[in-house]
Amino acid sequence: MDQKRIEELQQTALRVREHIIRMSTDGGCFIGASLSCADILVYMYGEVLSAAPSRTADPERDYLFLSKGHDVPALYGTLAEFGFIDRSRLSNHLKTHDAIYWHPNRRVPGVEFHSGSLGHLISVGIGVALDIKMRGESNRVYVVMGDGELNEGSVWEALLVAHARNLDNLVAVIDRNQFQANVRTEELSMLDPLEPKFEAFGWPAVRADGHDFRSLESAFARTSPDGRPHVIIADTVRGKGLPSIEARADRWFVNFSHDEVAMLIEELHGTGKAALVSETLMVR
Repeated sequence: MDQKRIEELQQTALRVREHIIRMSTDGGCFIGASLSCADILVYMYGEVLSAAPSRTADPERDYLFLSKGHDVPALYGTLAEFGFIDRSRLSNHLKTHDAIYWHPNRRVPGVEFHSGSLGHLISVGIGVALDIKMRGESNRVYVVMGDGELNEGSVWEALLVAHARNLDNLVAVIDRNQFQANVRTEELSMLDPLEPKFEAFGWPAVRADGHDFRSLESAFARTSPDGRPHVIIADTVRGKGLPSIEARADRWFVNFSHDEVAMLIEELHGTGKAALVSETLMVR
């Protein structure tokens, strides 16, 4: 991947972050975790997935399941940037006449499955991956998960099944932003060391910088089919792109005013003063 392509992806990710911020008012959204996985989703739709707006019903497409469904503003924004939905539709967020809501809904083109109950979509992904195998096809299934989601026992049960079925067309991507809701994961229920845990369940694990496209490129290159499912642990920062809210436990779910959204857009583009924004938001 050359530098020009990296810069294109960076600009796309920047626009996705703008969409996320604009969805953080008039009812709000889960902004921190949405910002942490924006680069991952942009990279996957731009460089990994065999999927397109014209192929949403094609049985030979690649599937992406957003298991951490509360991060759907990042998915909505990515789908808009890659032509699955019109950008103007994002302004319908939380409006009663549309399905642009707090969690994925299959009425939105490009959304593969409803989610919201954490820990479920790895099992859905296994079912789809198994069906693809039984049909003798070569398309792949990707499941994007949160790190706090790994506390669900159903996740680890699913990992055992995927390994037992040799589902090498299945890749899990963990958004490792170190937070679960409004607490750090390691303070609630320690997850580390993650790599040996996944490997003990038969899943080769690779670590990546979830905000670096070359690092993601290298990680996905190591998930080629070899008889085993694979996992990428992508280290990220909650609230990435907005220094005033990065790595803040209290910026899990937000409902900003329109003035605050305008300030955050300026901060995202480096034209605002992060210290002033942070001070303003701490007052609320």
